[in-house]
Amino acid sequence: MRQAILDFPKQFTFSPVVENASGLARKPSVIVAGMGGSHLAADILKAGDPTVNLFIHSDYGLPPWSLARLQETLLIASSYSGNTEETLDAYEAAGDLGMSRAVISVGGRLLEAAERDGVSCIHLPQTGVQPRSAIGLSLVALAKLLGRGDLLAELASLTLTLPAAAFEAPGRKLADELHARVPVIYASSANVAVAANWKIKINETGKSPAFFNVFPELNHNEMTGFDKRDASAPPSSGFAFVFLNDADDHLRTRRRMEVTAELYRARGYAVHEIELEGNTRFERLFNALLLAENVTDSNRSRFRWLKSLRNWCDA
Repeated sequence: MRQAILDFPKQFTFSPVVENASGLARKPSVIVAGMGGSHLAADILKAGDPTVNLFIHSDYGLPPWSLARLQETLLIASSYSGNTEETLDAYEAAGDLGMSRAVISVGGRLLEAAERDGVSCIHLPQTGVQPRSAIGLSLVALAKLLGRGDLLAELASLTLTLPAAAFEAPGRKLADELHARVPVIYASSANVAVAANWKIKINETGKSPAFFNVFPELNHNEMTGFDKRDASAPPSSGFAFVFLNDADDHLRTRRRMEVTAELYRARGYAVHEIELEGNTRFERLFNALLLAENVTDSNRSRFRWLKSLRNWCDA
């Protein structure tokens, strides 16, 4: 896992080839159908470029749009394994309506279907990493299908600018501080994709429950659940909060995050503030994700040690 994290920037050297490229029909809007780690690249693309006309569909079938709208939309079915039930269903539903389709996958039934149907597809390399950690590969493939040469060039530059090794020590430190607590990740609505990705990594890699929410919405509901009144104090005492701060966030949002962090500390909660750093929007996004990779890799090692200890004690 550690080597995969250190090698992450190399994912942006991937040079995807569109098979059956003559059948690729670009449309005014795009649906990316994917589950779990297979739609994270689309999440990050929207976070990095909010102007892109892209809708993420994580369910069976298709969004409840009019037929006319669907037929003016390109469906990109993204499944790392190629065997994700919901994504396969969306792919077939789009075919039944005569929609334009494309596929991103390592293999499996989805890639077989694309080859059978003459649908444009990008075959991702089999690197052995989990889908949630292959965001670089998937994002490059997505940019290629969208015809975004500008984005491909920007992503290629990340190979040289992402300091993967620099996050190892702070990641281990934060993992130690979060140990035996349930992390709650907070970010602005502009960075919801980053907060959600942290949560997913903590769940799947760190083998721990975790949750996320966004400002300013959480100030109107969730924060009142952490007042530590008599009824709520016992169940809420095991939470720790990670605030993902971004200098580009709205000034009022930044102030809300600052005040909320102060309130939570005053209530006795552990609060950890992370500043998103980088010279470009995508650098800041991926630096934050690399830190999360290191936090969850440390948690995973601890989880395995504890599991082994429990098994030994029960023997």
